[in-house]
Amino acid sequence: MGKTTRCWWAGDDPLYVAYHDEEWGVPVHDDRRLFEMLILEGAQAGLSWITILRRREGYRRAFDGFDPERIARYTERKKAALLQDEGIIRNRAKIEAAVGNARAFLEIDDFDGFLWDFVGGKPKQNRFQERGEILPETPESKAMSKELKRRGFNFVGPTICYAFMQAVGMVNDHLTGCFRYRQVKGL
Repeated sequence: MGKTTRCWWAGDDPLYVAYHDEEWGVPVHDDRRLFEMLILEGAQAGLSWITILRRREGYRRAFDGFDPERIARYTERKKAALLQDEGIIRNRAKIEAAVGNARAFLEIDDFDGFLWDFVGGKPKQNRFQERGEILPETPESKAMSKELKRRGFNFVGPTICYAFMQAVGMVNDHLTGCFRYRQVKGL
């Protein structure tokens, strides 16, 4: 049996391979999962995604399963405790952003619909053959970033928004030679 062809970034770390093979690019429509991914993508700023993947369970524990109603009520004491939690990235600005983003999230009635409107309600099917073709941001991610910021979100620049869009299946950026390209396209 031949070797499975994957996108270059999956490498050979089992956690990364599983994320690539099972999650990345699969359309997500659950508000809480979308919120989780937006927070994790913001936490990743300046770091590698594998760093966040390795701490994802720590984030889920520390941030109450990404329950936005609970996170929105975090006190200064809770935020100080998060700064001591080795299971997450201990960055004050990113922790403050998660709390502020939870508050902003609660102001949007249909988070799923709001986000998916940026791609017309269905995944954009790219046909990239080489990684150099994938841009770090797009007009859609710029528009999403601008609107999220207008609504009070932080750590949601256009590049973070595009990584988020890729992760939650708003765009299919698996390379055409990747075994997941056609699978994700069919979802």
